[in-house]
Amino acid sequence: MGLLSEVLLLPLAPLRGSVWVLDQVVRVAEDEYYDPAPVRAELRRLEQELVAGRMTEEEFEEQEDLLLDRLEQLEEMQRARRRG
Repeated sequence: MGLLSEVLLLPLAPLRGSVWVLDQVVRVAEDEYYDPAPVRAELRRLEQELVAGRMTEEEFEEQEDLLLDRLEQLEEMQRARRRG
């Protein structure tokens, strides 16, 4: 029966291929969106700005809080994606 179903479903092969490609695109996009590396890089950049005197302590803390919140969200999303 497996061969028969393959032959009967052959006209749908392009559609199945398109769905697979779209699934892969979505997976890669989600991986990039939920990647914490850019947030960590921004935290490092903020620290450099503070050390160089181009930013006040108050500005640094405001932006740092936002980035740390985002980092926490991303890490939670990654854990949730790994669980299922």
